[in-house]
Amino acid sequence: MREAPLSVVGILMAAGRGRRFDPAGQRNKLLQPLADAGGAPVVVASARKLLAAVPRVVAVVPPGDGGVAALLADLGCEVTVCPDADSGMAASLMHAIRHSLPDADAWLVALGDMPHVAPATLAALAAALAGSAPIVAPVMEGKRGNPVGFGRVHLDALLALEGDQGARRLLQTCPVIEIPVGDMGIFRDIDTPGDL
Repeated sequence: MREAPLSVVGILMAAGRGRRFDPAGQRNKLLQPLADAGGAPVVVASARKLLAAVPRVVAVVPPGDGGVAALLADLGCEVTVCPDADSGMAASLMHAIRHSLPDADAWLVALGDMPHVAPATLAALAAALAGSAPIVAPVMEGKRGNPVGFGRVHLDALLALEGDQGARRLLQTCPVIEIPVGDMGIFRDIDTPGDL
């Protein structure tokens, strides 16, 4: 008898402050209009694609996010505020994973500032996780990109993360199922105004 697919929850990381985009902190890069998404804000374009790939998306935002939470809630994301988001990506990721429990079997971790990832890439990663892959990452021309995904076998390690590296150590020390894609979007993030 074949086992049912695992429950994959999308996590949208939208808690960074984007200081490289605007060192003064006046403009939130996640709220900037994206021309090739019909003028939708960056984070909305990212969220729509993730919502199309998985049935449940937990979006993590910082306190005082300038309106990001409201936009994401309107799209259907479960929004959770990470009080210590400024301490680094690990805190935000752990916060989102805790929020997703106990129902999640795996997590597809997408970045709010990466709206160019192809829907087919997200779908392929989600499918691999649903089929019990322990860690997945998209790869193009031998180079890994984002988003990445983690199975529940790594829950304890994910909940013990520290600092601003997020889950990078797990990707370096554990076996990763690489999903070949033809998608430059896995490398494209919005770091500066020129990236819009």
